[in-house]
Amino acid sequence: MRTRLTPLLVVPLALAAVLTACGSEGDTSANGGAPASCEAADLPLKQDGKLTVGTDSPAYEPWFSEDDPSNGKGFESAVAYAVAEQLGFAKEDVVWVKQAFNTSYTPGEKKFDFDINQISITPERAGVVDFSKGYYTASQAVVTMEEDAAQAASLEDLKGLKLGAQTATTSLTAIREDVKPTKDPLVFDTSDQAKQALLNGQVDALVFDLPTAFYITAAEIEGSTITGQFESSEKPEEFGLLTEKDSGLAPCLDEALTALEEDGTLAALEKEWLSDVVSVPVLK
Repeated sequence: MRTRLTPLLVVPLALAAVLTACGSEGDTSANGGAPASCEAADLPLKQDGKLTVGTDSPAYEPWFSEDDPSNGKGFESAVAYAVAEQLGFAKEDVVWVKQAFNTSYTPGEKKFDFDINQISITPERAGVVDFSKGYYTASQAVVTMEEDAAQAASLEDLKGLKLGAQTATTSLTAIREDVKPTKDPLVFDTSDQAKQALLNGQVDALVFDLPTAFYITAAEIEGSTITGQFESSEKPEEFGLLTEKDSGLAPCLDEALTALEEDGTLAALEKEWLSDVVSVPVLK
């Protein structure tokens, strides 16, 4: 907390310079939490020598595989381990913790160093947590049962449908701000509840990010299909690594992601795990 100075608290400039110089190399308090370097030993971590990564449970395909973030399979698991390697951590030094999606970006202290869970970077969230640069740009996709696909062939068609999405997601925001349906969308606590609602006929269509929609239609809801994709009217939706506010870790995550972008690793991981996200018509 910033303290108001009184004459008794003013430190002579020369003495202040000496006190500043006496700070230890690993001291992050004097520069807003930024570490002395992005070497593993200098990072502000929850556990010494360990990189603690948060994500939700269950952890869904294609972002993770077999509901096991620690196996390195699935796009986000692979990205997390690639970032860890860039920061100087061995795979065995990465520790995973469970963190519900809709509480990951609430204010306050976190139990993870960073969270990776398809968390879109938004100004509102960035007011109480910090984000890395984006590691994936996502479109929104519309999922219906195959027999209902024709009624969801355009954004105009969607306006008259009963739509649904998971709470606190940019998919829900996209329904409200981009589709602007005539009926209030149904809001679900989990994606499993949303999928069951589609099967039960409680909604005409659901909105998810495109890779998730691909997995749902291919492996989870038999007889479902993607009628098309659309982007937010504001700016492309980007997923970022989330950290505690002012933890100082975000610049080092940016550095790691930039290196993975420049050497082609991010593109290769996207091709490996999200390669089906192609040739989907754009809804207009």
